Amino acid sequence: MARGKLRIYLGAAPGVGKTYAMLSEAHRRAERGTDVVVGLVEHHRRPRTEALLRGLEVVPRRTRAYRGGSFTEMDVDAVLERAPAVVLVDELAHTNVPGSRHDKRWQDVEELLAAGVDVVSTVNIQHLASLGDVVESITGVRQRETVPDEVVRRADQIELVDMAPQALRRRMAHGNIYQPEKLDAALAHYFRPGNLTALRELALLWTADRVDEHLRRYRGEHRIRATWPARERIVVGLTGGPEGSTLIRRAARLAEKGAGGEVLAVHIAASEGLRAASPQELARQRALVEEVGGTFHHVIGDDVPSALLEFARGADATQVVLGASRRRSWQYLLGPGVSATVARDSGPDLDVHIVTHDAVARGRGLPAARGARLGRARVAWGWGVGLGGPLLLTLLLGGVLPDVGLANDMLLFLTTTVAAALLGGMLPALASAAVGSVLLNYFFTPPLREPAVADPRNVVALVIFVGVAVSVASVVDLAARRTHQAARLRAESEILSFLAGSVLRGEDSLDALLRRLRETFAMDAAALLERGGDGAPWSCVAAAGEEPPGRPEDAAVDIPVGDDLALVLSGRALPAEDRRVLSAFAAQAAVALDRQRLVGQAGEARRLAESERFRTALLAAVSHDLRTPLTGIKASVSSLRSAEVEWSPEDRGALLEGIEDGADRLDALIGNLLDMSRLTTGTVVPLLRETGLDEVVPRALAGVPGGSVVLDIPESLPLVTVDRGLLERVVANLVENAVKYSPGDRPVLISAGGLRDRVELRVVDRGPGVPDASKEQIFEPFQRLGDAPRGAGVGLGLAVARGFSEAIRATLTAEDTPGGGLTMVLGLPRADAGEGSGKRAQRSPEPH
Repeated sequence: MARGKLRIYLGAAPGVGKTYAMLSEAHRRAERGTDVVVGLVEHHRRPRTEALLRGLEVVPRRTRAYRGGSFTEMDVDAVLERAPAVVLVDELAHTNVPGSRHDKRWQDVEELLAAGVDVVSTVNIQHLASLGDVVESITGVRQRETVPDEVVRRADQIELVDMAPQALRRRMAHGNIYQPEKLDAALAHYFRPGNLTALRELALLWTADRVDEHLRRYRGEHRIRATWPARERIVVGLTGGPEGSTLIRRAARLAEKGAGGEVLAVHIAASEGLRAASPQELARQRALVEEVGGTFHHVIGDDVPSALLEFARGADATQVVLGASRRRSWQYLLGPGVSATVARDSGPDLDVHIVTHDAVARGRGLPAARGARLGRARVAWGWGVGLGGPLLLTLLLGGVLPDVGLANDMLLFLTTTVAAALLGGMLPALASAAVGSVLLNYFFTPPLREPAVADPRNVVALVIFVGVAVSVASVVDLAARRTHQAARLRAESEILSFLAGSVLRGEDSLDALLRRLRETFAMDAAALLERGGDGAPWSCVAAAGEEPPGRPEDAAVDIPVGDDLALVLSGRALPAEDRRVLSAFAAQAAVALDRQRLVGQAGEARRLAESERFRTALLAAVSHDLRTPLTGIKASVSSLRSAEVEWSPEDRGALLEGIEDGADRLDALIGNLLDMSRLTTGTVVPLLRETGLDEVVPRALAGVPGGSVVLDIPESLPLVTVDRGLLERVVANLVENAVKYSPGDRPVLISAGGLRDRVELRVVDRGPGVPDASKEQIFEPFQRLGDAPRGAGVGLGLAVARGFSEAIRATLTAEDTPGGGLTMVLGLPRADAGEGSGKRAQRSPEPH
């Protein structure tokens, strides 16, 4: 069965009309004959949105009971049974009521897609998981309901629903989004123009990244190499020299001029061009690149201008920033240099900026191209000089400069041989020596124009000429080879240094390593494959690039790492001398894989150790603390059943009271044990709702003796976003602990007050207090600090309170009470966090 397609309307802010757009699309599809149903749509009593629901088939929702309330969720089974072509599912980031099939609505959508049903859904930009911290810093509101970015990125279509901040605020003022009583608070807080503008920018940038991702995939599938300047991408060529910082800052300024501009710094380790890199300087420049929001890349390339341009076009760059050459004037005789070559070959689709700096023309060491691998153009020049030079020299000496003497003729011919060796290496030099010796013998050695040599001394001279020419050619060729080997080893050492540095810096991301490998060798894709044993199928552990090889046999390059692990690359074939570096990358990839798995195993081991510690402490604690009330209950029951004693009504009442007290203690102990077990196994799922403390705290005091607690909670206190049941348990445990340690004549005080982004509930006792060193220890399970009477509990009350507090995004700390005692401070998230202070009547609910 083919997987369904997902279309998402991404809202830049609440109220921009994403649900309206989704319903409008549903009507368009229905008019074309498509089978469309509404799985779940929240109209929030907005008249225009509610009107669009008319005429569409709505699948009835499923009702679920939770903590005394009734909630409705999408009925996934009913939608699957109905089997429509398209289903509408609103608010993708919604958290389902506990007990539903899935925790999140996006998981319901994944099930529908897997069943082949197309889904149209909506989500706001502030609900993307990766943007949670950014949105909170802008609006002051922490989004409790989020959806993983990858779920939205996998959508087949994403349509941004946007609106200018002023237009959105006008919509709100007309009552199209919130009810009239909530307008003033919403406009003054969450929906301020600055907040809306920032959210709009986030939505546009995130959508631009998604479009850019599609564009890169399209270009790769259609093998498009030309640059499409849809977005400013600026490549900075770094040599590791002192001018690098200037170039990076200049590129950052250029990127700032275009919205969404991106800086990519690249250092090419090669045998010519950008060279003589200082590792320390490169490290500083890498840090600076990351500081300005760019990325650093390390690439191997024998022809630096070509490698730089290939990288720029592969990244779809629009501009290249290079430094003016540090060569001295005489060094230009060896070639135009990297900057001039890149500017010449960049073409009309790539702008090249050559930036001046303090190190211009101050020299850069040895000539750049002298010891390089000989390219085709240079070899061709060598053959041209080796074969054409002697011929031209013969014409010159025969017609323009006759009778200069045989010795001078030989020196001139030797010069052409040396020039051929310098340009083309051994073979052009040998050819030049052979041609030159023949021409010298025929045209300049008596008898002229005859192959014979009359004077034996001239024979010796010709032999010496050939010997010197061959020797010079051999030396020059050997020097070129050795220099090339040294340059190659230098490039390899830079790559290996980078790998070692990544280990020291703790960079263990396998995906990042494979991306770096792919960039370094300019390959199409790189992957790490693993199999369970001989004959077992290969599986891809991690990959970078499009369509990585699925088997070593399908790869252009295969580097085995043991028997069941292999690093594979697709693209061009690489020379054997590259395998040393590839082997280092493979070893590093294996280490990164092992490290990832060890981290997971360590986490599992910690959980098991914590579980074992909890189990051991539980057995040690219940051996006495659970037995004590049981013993009291059994003794009271045995006494009541005894026929030997006639109990008075007062005695019978005391025994029954003891039984009831023991049962209550057992109930509290078992309740805390069960709660701690839920916290340990991570099965606490809070249902966060807006509520008032004056609704929850009094219920938590139901079992507290009268007169032992003084309550001070103002009616004007802001609402908090919590799970009411869990908050009630937290308060009950805190109050029970405070009453236990407070003197009978000093009641426990419960007070509350609102701060900027939270509401603080304080439980104040006048007991003996706790030393500063033990203020965190009291929140650990089975900790009573030795001061609790026997039978007072297993030491779980505060541990459960801390665990439930964290589950509802609250904080619980202990402070000293002025004058003696302990104060428990419970910090609860305000429902209107980031919108300023005010009365409850002025609050607007957290938007979806």
